[in-house]
Amino acid sequence: MKKTLIFVAALALFACKEEAPKDYVTFSGKITNKNSDSLVVRTRDYSKTIQVNNDGTFSDTLKVDAGIYNLFDGAESTSIFLKNGFEIDMTIDTKMFDETVKYTGTGAEHSNFLAEKSLKEEQLIDVESLSKIADMETLEAKLDGIKTELSTFYNSNKAIDSSITNDASKNLEPMLKSLKSYIGSAIALKNEFPKGTPSPTFSDYENYDGTTTSLSDLAGKYVYIDVWATWCGPCKAEIPFLKEIEKEYHGKDIQFVSLSIDDDRSHGGSWDKAREDWKAMIADKELGGIQLFAPKGWQTEFIQDYKINGIPRFILIDPTGNVVSPDAPRPSSDELKALFTELNI
Repeated sequence: MKKTLIFVAALALFACKEEAPKDYVTFSGKITNKNSDSLVVRTRDYSKTIQVNNDGTFSDTLKVDAGIYNLFDGAESTSIFLKNGFEIDMTIDTKMFDETVKYTGTGAEHSNFLAEKSLKEEQLIDVESLSKIADMETLEAKLDGIKTELSTFYNSNKAIDSSITNDASKNLEPMLKSLKSYIGSAIALKNEFPKGTPSPTFSDYENYDGTTTSLSDLAGKYVYIDVWATWCGPCKAEIPFLKEIEKEYHGKDIQFVSLSIDDDRSHGGSWDKAREDWKAMIADKELGGIQLFAPKGWQTEFIQDYKINGIPRFILIDPTGNVVSPDAPRPSSDELKALFTELNI
């Protein structure tokens, strides 16, 4: 009897002993159609690489400060909320990255909210659709509606960590203000250069082949102008699409012009270096079309006339030298071919 009482007392002590909270996150999951053999969990001050097995599974532990982290799979990224003590399992198919990411386990609700937030913002803040708005009054009304809908969503789930919702609410106003400025500039540009307005012109710009070219030399065909620079990442991202468009429309009623605004300031103070880098990239990328060099970079009159303060910018001019669009669709946009079809090019 005495032994039994001792055993029961010991068992009671063991049962009542509080288990120490985990000081780490357990993070596991499976990736379908993986892009890499690793994942990177990171912030500005933290980085952890997690190995991904051949079958797409992974598992690791992380010691973190509670907060939002970026999860990068080698091609795309998403946001995840981590806090020591969480046990999170993730599934994702990279063919539909944002649409398929799902989390289960302790603390998963916060990351699921972030995934839903990303999709919601992408759905509502459709820049391509907003860019079709023709007046500021309509734009402001549309942005007010977006603000109301997103604010309601951010505060719809009181179980979500307040740092997430507070951060989202804090960033909403600046985000929409920046969007208003961007779209508003496009609206102002279209109002200043409505379809049929005589286009600003240029004369005797340096051509890659050693000759010079003026806009008047191109009369009789549509002219699609790509304003770019060798140092511009988004410009270079459009190059493969531009080459495809040029190939598809070769011999048709349109000429493709690429106008570089490389200048001395972006090339170590040397105009010679700017020209050298411009010519080197044309050769390296095997760029087609008519390749021109703006004589004064950003300060070139044609660039100033079209109020270009960000690149790439695409301009479409008709065969008589009138504006079709001062801010034409990019080569990567399906809208460009639709526009060409509309114009019977």
